[in-house]
Amino acid sequence: MRLVANEYEPKDVFRIAREWTNLTQAELGKSMGKKGRAWAKNIESGRSRYFFEDLLKIAKKNNIKIILEKEK
Repeated sequence: MRLVANEYEPKDVFRIAREWTNLTQAELGKSMGKKGRAWAKNIESGRSRYFFEDLLKIAKKNNIKIILEKEK
C-alpha cells in the first residue's frame, strides 16, 4: 500500500498508519507506552497532535516505510 501524505491531514496520516498495523487505538497506545486509547483517539479526532518521532516509532515497530521523495 502507498500513501501520499501531502494529500492528507496529519491526523489522517496517523489513523492510516494505525490501521495498517491492524491494532485498535487502545492496542497502539499500549504498544507506545501510553495509557488506554485516549492518546490515539485524541490524535485521530484532531484534538491532539503527535510528534514525528511517534510516527517513526510506529513505522519501525510495524514494518511500515516512511519515504520522502522530491518531485522533479
